[in-house]
Amino acid sequence: MPIHYARRLTGRKRSATANRHLGYALALVAGAINAGGFLAVQQYTSHMTGIVSAMADNIALGAFELVLSGAGGLLSFLLGAACSTVMVRYSRRRGLHSEYALPLLLEAILLLCFGFLGTAMAQITGLFVPLTVMLLCFIMGLQNALITKLSRAEIRTTHITGIVTDIGIELGKLVYWNHRSSSDRVMADRERLGLLALLLLFFFLGGVLGAFGFKHLGYVSTVPLALLLVTLAGVPALDDVLFLMRRHLRR
Repeated sequence: MPIHYARRLTGRKRSATANRHLGYALALVAGAINAGGFLAVQQYTSHMTGIVSAMADNIALGAFELVLSGAGGLLSFLLGAACSTVMVRYSRRRGLHSEYALPLLLEAILLLCFGFLGTAMAQITGLFVPLTVMLLCFIMGLQNALITKLSRAEIRTTHITGIVTDIGIELGKLVYWNHRSSSDRVMADRERLGLLALLLLFFFLGGVLGAFGFKHLGYVSTVPLALLLVTLAGVPALDDVLFLMRRHLRR
């Protein structure tokens, strides 16, 4: 990947094109984690709607142990989103180039932990759920908060329900028949429709790759995802390291 492209992709200075391209890459990663993770931990770790609904059902059924397991996944997702926000805010206050890259590097580290230590972590219970479930939910919250923040809530990579809903809205506008004399014409945003369709496609492709990867390789299938994130986020982080080294040498 060209250095200048990587710097624009995850650097501090943002553009609509960089946001879109990063969104596609992260949708691929999210799909792979969600689908491959299901084979690993038997639940979708980005699907907070399903988790909250299951908690409500289990309360009605008196299955309080399952309610607590849902709460563990939900809390892990929330902590991931909060962690991403804190990292971005801290980096912005320090004027770092890597304010958006650091959460992705943390995600890469956590995926490496999952890939190499997943078998052992699956035997350890954290917040009412195995550490593997907590880790994947945390990662999903971390990533979704990051892309939401840097794109000003225009792009999400794990919230497929919202993406499909927005596609339906734009399709409705596209086929709507405007009366010739109407002053309030309904027009579809074709560029946004293309963006949403590609996010959905990349999430699906990532899901296929993640499922096949875990089926044939097991936990270690997350290692290529971690390397992809390092490739995406490494340049702004290296810029900060070099800047700090130069400042230290000038003292």
